[in-house]
Amino acid sequence: MATLDETDRRILARLQQRCDEPLEELGTLIGLSRNAVWRRIKALEERGIVTGRVAVVDPAAVGLGLMVFIQVRAAHHSADWLDQFRRAVRAMPEILGVYRMTGDLDYLIRARVADVADYDRLYQRLIDRVEMGDVSASFVMEELKEGQALPL
Repeated sequence: MATLDETDRRILARLQQRCDEPLEELGTLIGLSRNAVWRRIKALEERGIVTGRVAVVDPAAVGLGLMVFIQVRAAHHSADWLDQFRRAVRAMPEILGVYRMTGDLDYLIRARVADVADYDRLYQRLIDRVEMGDVSASFVMEELKEGQALPL
């Protein structure tokens, strides 16, 4: 686990909220010069703590207003099946996250689609690529909280 001092934590907390903030403004908030802030951000990137900078896009504004969680039970528990599954889900841009789970289901997939018909097309492509034991889906009715910022 990476050790972070309080200044690094403050920088990371702010970057998670607004990574496009000018370094001068960030430095003023943190109490460092522009160059000192830049050096710290570069060091955080080099250490692998900051892994990228992205824009957050409103899904509804780009026609992807429906989030779906897909529960998957594997057809087989083998390295070959897992490799095929991994390649299939990574090739589908609608799939935002895939998690291997404990309990009754094997994998949980989080995806963004336009509507139920769009989900069905995603489902058909997925089962064409990988044999599944069982697949079920739950559609999100309301998002109460969505975010990526880690509590620092």
